[in-house]
Amino acid sequence: MGNCCERAGNFFGPQNNTYIRVSLPAVCFVWQIAMVILFGVFIRYDEESDEKGWHEFKRSHNITSNIENDFYFRYPSFQDVHVMIFVGFGFLMTFLKRYSFGGVGFNFLIAAFGLQWALLMQGWFHSLDPVTGKITIGIESLINADFCCAGSLIAYGALLGKVSPVQLMIVTLFGVTLFAVEEYIILDLLHCRDAGGSMVIHTFGGYYGLAISWVLYRPNLNLSKRLNGSVYHSDLFAMIGSLFLWMFWPSFNSAITNHGAGQHRTVINTYLSLAACVLTTFAISSMGQKKGKLDMVHIQNASLAAGVAMGTSAEFMITPYGSIIVGFCCGIISTFGYLYVTPFLEKRLKLQDTCGIHNLHAVPGMLGGFVGAIVAAAATEEVYGKEGLVETFGLSGKFENRSMSTQGAYQAAGTCVAIAFGLVGGVCVGFILRFPLWGDPADDFCFDDEAYWELPEDEETIPPVLEYNNHMINKHQDTHESQFSLEES
Repeated sequence: MGNCCERAGNFFGPQNNTYIRVSLPAVCFVWQIAMVILFGVFIRYDEESDEKGWHEFKRSHNITSNIENDFYFRYPSFQDVHVMIFVGFGFLMTFLKRYSFGGVGFNFLIAAFGLQWALLMQGWFHSLDPVTGKITIGIESLINADFCCAGSLIAYGALLGKVSPVQLMIVTLFGVTLFAVEEYIILDLLHCRDAGGSMVIHTFGGYYGLAISWVLYRPNLNLSKRLNGSVYHSDLFAMIGSLFLWMFWPSFNSAITNHGAGQHRTVINTYLSLAACVLTTFAISSMGQKKGKLDMVHIQNASLAAGVAMGTSAEFMITPYGSIIVGFCCGIISTFGYLYVTPFLEKRLKLQDTCGIHNLHAVPGMLGGFVGAIVAAAATEEVYGKEGLVETFGLSGKFENRSMSTQGAYQAAGTCVAIAFGLVGGVCVGFILRFPLWGDPADDFCFDDEAYWELPEDEETIPPVLEYNNHMINKHQDTHESQFSLEES
């Protein structure tokens, strides 16, 4: 499999010119002008954000107070999700010793573009008025746009340090487009329930990024080996991102759930699952080292896997102890992934996954989708009540006669759709990125902010440091070499 990617790389030619003075401004200006035109043609306020429409809505629904506007119910969750997208994801990617600017900066760039494109793509699929030809947006539309961006930001994790900002804009353009299509298929056509996005966000985004990274395999990436690791302060900044994500994940999973018991239950289930995941992450991280020491990479990432896995089932009556079981298992599976699966994938399948999104998003998202399928298939009227089943699973209209076992089967099918869209879409986008047009760095210039950023003049020379075994191979061997070099000098 890896040889296939190497031959493709030789066909498309070398890619080592990081000059983006023309390409990046051109892409940003042209695409932003396109957004202005498309928003002018299609986008309008919805009835709860339009001044005239809101007053008519209040009269027709016998509403006397502005506090009943959906904004006041959804905005606190929107704030939390927005912080996760720009601060949580951004700072989580600052662990590399010389790529903190690129981690948080390019995250900022592609999220700002992605949310605009997402409002259009999701609007065309979900809220386009066939009479007026317009898309109406409100506070829930903004939350869904952030969700849509998350898929591309997850994919960025696998590509971190190895691609140019122009390539990331292309990844986001196609990622948002593919996301809108697979979301429409999973949520509308298959009528799956996935409020927190285990399937549509994490499974899709994870396999999308992995497929792109596989196509963009760099056989000589070891030339940048000394930069593919962290230092003390970069890990501290990344841990800040992890804590923001960990604290706000209950809001992420519950942001667009039904008001009332559903939203309340989603927060409780996610909260408990995340707490359990932390303990098993610490346990396996310590067990995985001969001296029992903890690896900060595991703590930053694997402790979040439960939030990913609970995205589908947190809205269901999975029970508090069921949530804890999911978190318990996810901490073990994700940490084992960082210890053993990531090195295996790089060595055997030629899959270079910088942030380990396979262990944090792809696998936990897939497991979350299948857990949701099992919980949905086991749902009964005794537990949910008749009205509860209808409200929780949307069993009304053309879906009112769907049995719960059938709903469970459709939930499992939705997970498979997300995997397929991620893999096939990622391979196609990867070959587009192979063209030597996008200003990506050479193999010996990866993981370095100097390729695309003006760096402070007083930057100190980076001494040899310990490198995590998750990002490097032969950790202890490299450590001894670094110590030997220091002694000699």
